[in-house]
Amino acid sequence: MPAGPKLLMILFVVLAVSLLPSHWWSAAAAAAVAVLGYAVAGLGPGLCGIRELGRQVFAVRWVIVITVVSQLVFMGPEPAVANAARVTAAIVLAALLALTTRVTALLDAIERGLRPLERLGLDPQRIALLLTVTISTIPVLGRRANEVRDAQRARGARNNPRTFVVPFLIVALKHADELGDALTARGVR
Repeated sequence: MPAGPKLLMILFVVLAVSLLPSHWWSAAAAAAVAVLGYAVAGLGPGLCGIRELGRQVFAVRWVIVITVVSQLVFMGPEPAVANAARVTAAIVLAALLALTTRVTALLDAIERGLRPLERLGLDPQRIALLLTVTISTIPVLGRRANEVRDAQRARGARNNPRTFVVPFLIVALKHADELGDALTARGVR
């Protein structure tokens, strides 16, 4: 499927699931959307596709945890589960998009969709580049998180979130710096 229809479908699904009331059935709807998205993505029923998608979601697990905890504190358990399912479904759909779509196709589709913004004085090419970089960063950070974890295991470090956060943050900032240098070299400011 071309990148444009994928983007429109994901946008529609995420908006539809987000507008549902916070109940257990909206959590089920969000989970169903994520499962359906995986089935349609064509990554295959094997463990390889599931493992790769799991890595993408695992890389941003703290976003999900913070969502659940804040919702538990402020709204109660039912909205917490529903909103966590919504956030997880959105992350899964973004990861599926990143795993199944070439970056250039994604960039072209976003730029075409944003061309009407030129009338408002906005640059659709820059906005498309920003959105594409954001979406494609999810798999990269997932791989970097696995590299940090593997390096810590090789050094005999315990599997402790506190010992993971600082090295991962350094690696993520290094990646952001390299990405900024690459964009500057291409004339993007």
